[in-house]
Amino acid sequence: MSAGEKAKPRQILLSKRANVFYLDHVKVSVKDERVVYLTEEGEIGRFFNIPERNTVFILLGKGSSITDAAARRLAESNIVFGFVGNGGSPLFSSIDYVFLSPQSEYRPTEYMQAWIKMWINEESRLSVAKTFFEKRLRWTIESWSALPFLKKADIVLSEPEIDYSIKKAHSAPDTERLMSVEAEWAKSLYAKMARGFNISGFTRNEGQGKKETLIDVANSYLDHGNYIAYGYAASALNVLGISFALPVMHGKTRRGALVFDVADLYKDAITLPFSFQAAKDNERDQEFRDELIDHYQSKMVMDDIIETIKKTIS
Repeated sequence: MSAGEKAKPRQILLSKRANVFYLDHVKVSVKDERVVYLTEEGEIGRFFNIPERNTVFILLGKGSSITDAAARRLAESNIVFGFVGNGGSPLFSSIDYVFLSPQSEYRPTEYMQAWIKMWINEESRLSVAKTFFEKRLRWTIESWSALPFLKKADIVLSEPEIDYSIKKAHSAPDTERLMSVEAEWAKSLYAKMARGFNISGFTRNEGQGKKETLIDVANSYLDHGNYIAYGYAASALNVLGISFALPVMHGKTRRGALVFDVADLYKDAITLPFSFQAAKDNERDQEFRDELIDHYQSKMVMDDIIETIKKTIS
């Protein structure tokens, strides 16, 4: 390093980073060599620091903007960020750092290459989709059994239920049949949650943005929590350098579909129960976000996703 050249701080592994941000009505910029966001309260503006080298991803909500300098700094720190609607959904746009990454950084290409070798074979894709589905179910029963508020609501999953769905999934001859098994599984979970939290007549409606009834509130939190889950999934794929455009289960024409496949690994396990609890307890959005993100971090979700993908393609 030449004289006078500033040493860059050491990067924290993405899987070990502590911060996830949802920000609305802010301007993200660089000030005094720091990434900050500016909020305006009346005629007074206040700056808050974003510790970009210890941040996983950032969701920018309504009324938010970002400068080119801040975007460049976030890229250098390998942070996925995107613009979302009110409350964290829907996702309008995001940066895909699998292809838009600083050209001075070097990451392994082995995972992307291995994923492509698997992906081009239809039989291999189906096998990975089934492996993901089994992991999803195993993680759900493990997570639910450890959540006190689910025990209190008498919401339980049994091993026979899990084994039945896994058996049906493994016997599916194609992706379409596997998707129908998934739909049946998801429907049964919603029914358990609605019954346990006494939210009668619940149906899953995405992207409504309403909070007129308890059903609306539950759907709103599910939308909100799912987009936080998508952030973790996108960040994990970013770490491994695998394109979002190579899904194994979701729509083959949606470029970001692999993000949905990966997020499904743990949405049922974490997002679903916390969303229903927040709706029943009439929590504020910020309370819900804090609880959800804290739980994701405590369960080391990023590490688990990364290891699951590595094992799947090894």
